[in-house]
Amino acid sequence: MKRNLIFLALSFAAMPLLAQNREPQVIDKVVAVVGKNIILQSDVENQYLQYRLQGGAQGTARSLRCEVLEDLLFQKLMLNQAEMDSITVSDDNVEAEMSRRISYFISQMGSQEKLESYFNRTLPEIKDELRRAVKDQMLEEEVRKGIEDGVAVTPKEVKTFFRNMPEDSIPMVSPEYEIAQIVKRPPVSVDEKLQVKDKLYQIRKSILDGTSSFATMAVLYSEDPGSARKGGELGFVGKGEFAPEFEAVAFNLKDGEISDIVETEFGFHIIQLIERQKDMVNCRHILMTAKVPVEALEKAQNELDLVAQLIRNGEMTFEEACKQFSDDDTKNNGGYITNAATGGNRISVRDLQELENYYPEFKNLAFVLNRLEEGVISDPVPMVTNDNKDAFRLVMIKKKVEAHRANLEDDYNLIQTWALADKKHQALGKWIGEKAGKAFIRIDPNFADCEFNFEWNIK
Repeated sequence: MKRNLIFLALSFAAMPLLAQNREPQVIDKVVAVVGKNIILQSDVENQYLQYRLQGGAQGTARSLRCEVLEDLLFQKLMLNQAEMDSITVSDDNVEAEMSRRISYFISQMGSQEKLESYFNRTLPEIKDELRRAVKDQMLEEEVRKGIEDGVAVTPKEVKTFFRNMPEDSIPMVSPEYEIAQIVKRPPVSVDEKLQVKDKLYQIRKSILDGTSSFATMAVLYSEDPGSARKGGELGFVGKGEFAPEFEAVAFNLKDGEISDIVETEFGFHIIQLIERQKDMVNCRHILMTAKVPVEALEKAQNELDLVAQLIRNGEMTFEEACKQFSDDDTKNNGGYITNAATGGNRISVRDLQELENYYPEFKNLAFVLNRLEEGVISDPVPMVTNDNKDAFRLVMIKKKVEAHRANLEDDYNLIQTWALADKKHQALGKWIGEKAGKAFIRIDPNFADCEFNFEWNIK
């Protein structure tokens, strides 16, 4: 039996549902109509199961199904409005988004063949079935952007929002740090670069000679762990997602062609084009990086030792030393490390744990912080920069905020986020009230007892 693909189109979070609900029972009963769009019982059930499998769902089975139905009503109302407003998305953008999602699932399954086997369809058949759902979701997103565009909160609104929160509903905030650093990035020598390029030339020659395959050499030698285990394959990617030097070469290769050596900020690559589809390419690559010599790293460590002594002796402030000695962009803002998840300077332990999965500079940072007191500078500690270069840094906890109940003084940015979300929620409610009154909406009597959050003006 062919497997259900609809939630593959809707979100990456669907993978647990697809893995565990391998043979879903499809119930083709219409439970709601919004304009020309219908909602099936199976749509509600599949989304309900996804909520349950992801965990954290609150409420009874009945209330959750009602919540799911309201989410689907909102989606269909946005689709209805997109049609009325003649909102469109280009076919190229739909294809690019669909290919991006399919590439993700191929990486999760292990190969295109495994994905095709799982769904008992060829890749073109999978794309044909997903295309409509992906396009609908992109149209919905365009409508939602229009609803929320321009919604902002003033400082007065933030304060009013917080003061109106019931005291017993104000959440606890986990411990957070404000962290600053001084980084020394020793340069890679010309000799090291030449050695890496020579190694890549030898690998390229063996592939062209037919003595080795590109995929095998990628597994053995590539220093990109994400793609190496897949034979160097990157999946379909559009323009603007590669380093410029990489992209300039990749998009000019012919199918199966292997590039000369390409240098980017991440190191040296050889690239093989697997397939091109309009503005998308699927490539393999082998990445090798030139290593910083041990002597250069020792020199950087010794220099930072001297800088740390200057700060400890009171001869320079941390900020002055950062501006004079740091080789990192953070030198321009006092060395503060930005939370890549929020854009602010506050970083919680949970944030650090998440960020270190994606950004090399956050690796082992939690371990360093655990041994520091506020205002005390660390000894030089090794690090890897975001372009995968070895370096050393000094770290200081500029401020530590212990676990506490949220307040305006310590958590203004967080409360501002809550206030903005609440205002957007109100804007959505107002929009639904206006548009639902003009659209034909009908709901199956079996859902008549649902207590919805918004006024749907059901016929």
